[in-house]
Amino acid sequence: MGFLRLDPMMVKLIITVLLASFLPAKGGFVPFFEGLTTAAIALLFFMHGAKLSREKIIAGSSHWRLHLWIMFSTFVLFPILGLLLVWWHPVDVGTDIYTGFLYLCILPATVQSAIAFTSMAGGNVAAAVCAASASSLLGVFISPLLVNLVMNVHSDAPSNGLEQIGKIMLQLLVPFVLGHLSRRWIGGWVERHRGLIGKTDQTSILLVVYTAFSEAVVNGIWQRVGVDTLLWILAGSVLLLALVLIVNVVAARAFGFNRADEITILFCGSKKSLANGVPMANILFPASAVGIIVLPLMIFHQVQLMVCSFIAQRYKKQGERLAAAQAAQEGKAVPAQK
Repeated sequence: MGFLRLDPMMVKLIITVLLASFLPAKGGFVPFFEGLTTAAIALLFFMHGAKLSREKIIAGSSHWRLHLWIMFSTFVLFPILGLLLVWWHPVDVGTDIYTGFLYLCILPATVQSAIAFTSMAGGNVAAAVCAASASSLLGVFISPLLVNLVMNVHSDAPSNGLEQIGKIMLQLLVPFVLGHLSRRWIGGWVERHRGLIGKTDQTSILLVVYTAFSEAVVNGIWQRVGVDTLLWILAGSVLLLALVLIVNVVAARAFGFNRADEITILFCGSKKSLANGVPMANILFPASAVGIIVLPLMIFHQVQLMVCSFIAQRYKKQGERLAAAQAAQEGKAVPAQK
């Protein structure tokens, strides 16, 4: 039952939320942490750009039918389900929670875990690298437009989709592109220090979460969010993920994709990125609302890791059985040819 273990990153997120709950940033510490967070996010996306191999993207970019479905699942299927959930409104947990669910539905796919699960399960890794990377890049443009299209956003200052895209490009895309352009000089160092890069990712996300929850705590988040609300977010996350996984498997088989492509569709079409979602929320929403809006994303992140870990293990064992059966069949066929 190893898949039931909490992801180490989720443990760190819980500790960060507790720290912000008891020791929130106040007064003069607020601009300090905001500046530190902005710098950390820029470094995070710079490193993401430096890690991205152009060769791997080119190798997996030709499978257009697969990529088209994954983009549909990420930016059409998910938002439709999010809108249906908001319309259904089965539990009275407050508007911000449903806004959080809708927000997670419009985010791009995560890169690292989608590729890792695809590799573990025996899927098309080259296509997964291309699909997840393309989703992450397109999300910089598509997600803020979808926010303005399907959500009623009240910012601290007047804003529109183009202004928000401009802010996101400046804070996320520009460092990403600079990192990718620098790959020829720092690519080798990045490959040798992937563990350090992973720590940079986590530190950046934790800083954003601490800053957001500090603001949320000051504005009384725990007076509005109780255990019953957290349980509903968990149930809603499980329901949302289950629906997306079922639709993706049915679609992959109906459209005649092979087993490796089905695995890629399943894992790349069902993920939502915490690394992109938390910094983006910091730009798209008022500071006082960010903490509560990213709660569904944080819980969905853990749910998707646990469920997809279990599914990847099942696919892996199934693949091993198929390989063993094929080897046995070929072994029997050799004497027959003699």
